[in-house]
Amino acid sequence: MLDLTMYQTSLLWVGILLAIIILQWLIASYAKASEPGAIPGHPPRALGHANFAFRAWRAHQNTLENASTMIGGAIFAILAGANPAWLQGLLAIMVVSRIAHMALYYGIATDKNPSPRSYFFMISWLANVAVIVLGIIAIIV
Repeated sequence: MLDLTMYQTSLLWVGILLAIIILQWLIASYAKASEPGAIPGHPPRALGHANFAFRAWRAHQNTLENASTMIGGAIFAILAGANPAWLQGLLAIMVVSRIAHMALYYGIATDKNPSPRSYFFMISWLANVAVIVLGIIAIIV
């Protein structure tokens, strides 16, 4: 039987990630609804990084695009019996990087590529790959 008490901190990080998704949804929805002529179900009218509603919408969309592998990877690693200390460390890196990505997306209106947020996207992505590898290692070792 799997002892989930070893993974409480990892599960807390997953909960924080879910809370970030809800927070981003609220911010993006409010920013878009505050625009003149906003139409429910449509992206913001001004599709560009100069528009905060667009940046908030893209930050939320980007987190959603990555959430399935982040949450799925965490669950996979827990069920595989991955090392709890490594898992919680990688999840912390992943979630803190997503928060930094969100803050930079909100604060910096740039079309530059890579932008400062791109570095935190990659840190989070690499941590997510490491979580999945950690789960695979737990199974085969």
